[in-house]
Amino acid sequence: MGKMNFRRWLLAGLVAGVVSDILGFLINGLWLRPAWQSGMQSLGLSGFSPAAWAWFNVLGVVNGLVAMWIYCSIRPRFGSGVNTAFKAAIVAWVIGSVIPNLTFMVFGGPFSHQLAAYVTLGAFIQTVVGIVAGATLYKELPVPAQVAVAVAV
Repeated sequence: MGKMNFRRWLLAGLVAGVVSDILGFLINGLWLRPAWQSGMQSLGLSGFSPAAWAWFNVLGVVNGLVAMWIYCSIRPRFGSGVNTAFKAAIVAWVIGSVIPNLTFMVFGGPFSHQLAAYVTLGAFIQTVVGIVAGATLYKELPVPAQVAVAVAV
C-alpha cells in the first residue's frame, strides 16, 4: 500500500466538486427553484443572496475534496473503480447531506419535507456522479521495487 497521490487527489477532488456543483445548479437552481422560492418566502426572504450561492459552490468543492479523500483512503482495501467510488459517495452523502438536511430542513422545520426529500435525493445524484468522475482521474503513486518485494515476502 503506497502513499496517497496528493496531486491526483487534488485534481480528482476538484473535478468531483465542480461536477457536483454543476449538477447542484441544475437540480436546485432550475428543477427545484419554485420549491426553494416558496420555502424562502415562508421565511420572509426573497431568495438566496449571490454570496450564499458562491458559498454553496465553495462547499461543493470542499465536499468533492473530502469525498475523494474518502475514496483514496478506502481504495487500497476495496480496489479502484466505480464500486469503491459508490461506497465513498454513500459515506460522503450521509455525512454531507443526509444528516445536515435532517437536522436543518426536517427537524428544524423551516422547509417542507417534500423539498427536503428532493434536495437530499438530488445531493445523492450530485455526490455519486461527482465522485465517479473524480475517481476516474485518481491513480496511486507507484510503489518502489524494494517495498514491493518486501511486502511480497
